[in-house]
Amino acid sequence: MNDLPLDQVRTLLAVVDEGTFDAAASALHVTPSAVSQRVKALEQRTGRVLLTRTKPVRPTESGEVVVRFARQLARLERDARAELGMTSAGEPTRVSIAVNADSLATWFLGALTRLPAEPRLGFELRREDEDHTAELLREGQVMAAVTSSPDAVAGCSVRALGRMRYLAVASPEFAAGHLGGPLGEAPVVDFDRRDDFQDGFVRRLPGAEGAASPVRHFIPTSEGFAVAVAAGLGWGMLPEAQAVPLLRAGRLVQLAPERPVDVPLYWQQWKLDSPALAAVAHAVSATAAETLRS
Repeated sequence: MNDLPLDQVRTLLAVVDEGTFDAAASALHVTPSAVSQRVKALEQRTGRVLLTRTKPVRPTESGEVVVRFARQLARLERDARAELGMTSAGEPTRVSIAVNADSLATWFLGALTRLPAEPRLGFELRREDEDHTAELLREGQVMAAVTSSPDAVAGCSVRALGRMRYLAVASPEFAAGHLGGPLGEAPVVDFDRRDDFQDGFVRRLPGAEGAASPVRHFIPTSEGFAVAVAAGLGWGMLPEAQAVPLLRAGRLVQLAPERPVDVPLYWQQWKLDSPALAAVAHAVSATAAETLRS
């Protein structure tokens, strides 16, 4: 009674993906009653509640373990079908990856271009802050992630990629007009409401009191963030790769040259013997070694 029946596991995944029991029944071509019975049987077998019966349904912590197993099982099945020549001609292997916006805007896409033409891969990238990408792995929504955590998610392996350096910068005009006093009083640019990077930088300054200014602008794209800072909307922390060309062009000035901030990045991925995932991991590691600080 310790095995996990595959039809029940796949049914649970369908319910999570579709959001309701009725929608899962339609996708699986069975009755809603059959879906409900399979999920209940799986919960009885595991001795755990696997779903919260909300709309849409959400997996519990135990449910996330089963969902991740279901996605890994589906990945292995697709790889096996591809190796056996059972896939449709030209059908690509899909690889889902969570990656932070700054990596996406600077070095990550270059890694994907290094992959060979075969096997054919289709990428589904999920943009998320590097402090939160591991959550998508934990929930089984992605196969791999660029993350700031060295602690491997259950069922995943982890390897260090390098350090992304950030510089505190502002436009020359902004610096002349706003930075005669403490940095914490000057308007600031944040990525979104979860972004506390600028606040953390201010708190680490000698004699600093409190966080960055309450006058702040939220710019939720890496490219837009850099444009906003260069345009003088506020000061902000830019990746070195974005900041250096603008510094050389005189469009930015560095506010604390002696205080760069290095953020370590890690690659986490499912522990699967997947040729596609192995190829992506190799390309990502090689590109990171060339572009990030060691």
